[in-house]
Amino acid sequence: MRRHTVTKVLPYQPQQLFEMVGDIARYPEFVPWLNHMRTWNSQALELGVTSIDAEAGVGISIFKERFSTRVIRDPNNRQITVTLINGPFRALKNQWLFREHAQGTRIEFSIDFEFKSRLLDAFLAANMDRAIDKLIACFEARARALYGEAPVTQQV
Repeated sequence: MRRHTVTKVLPYQPQQLFEMVGDIARYPEFVPWLNHMRTWNSQALELGVTSIDAEAGVGISIFKERFSTRVIRDPNNRQITVTLINGPFRALKNQWLFREHAQGTRIEFSIDFEFKSRLLDAFLAANMDRAIDKLIACFEARARALYGEAPVTQQV
């Protein structure tokens, strides 16, 4: 299993970023390698926590796949957890955490994954750091488009 973690501070409110990342149906609008996103089975779990299943169509270079995940959105803990339902992965889990910071929000993104195909696993693992950096850049650009450039002022 491979693990990657990214921590960044962005000048936006934690709730803004939680809502943006949690709006998975809109990902194809700003993540260029996502060809489509289909969601179903939305349900309330407890005290504002929701679950939704999603199928993503991904196309990067010669790699074209679909995979399904379960997304748990927990606004109480400002946390989004994604786990594998099916697809080309043997294992997949990622998590977003949004924590208050003096300059806005400290985002912690972690992903653990392993592909079923060793060849695919080796190919993508070699490029995963770059792919994750590009993914995070897509979310940063989306935040700027939605919320502007100005830093937030908030109490920590």
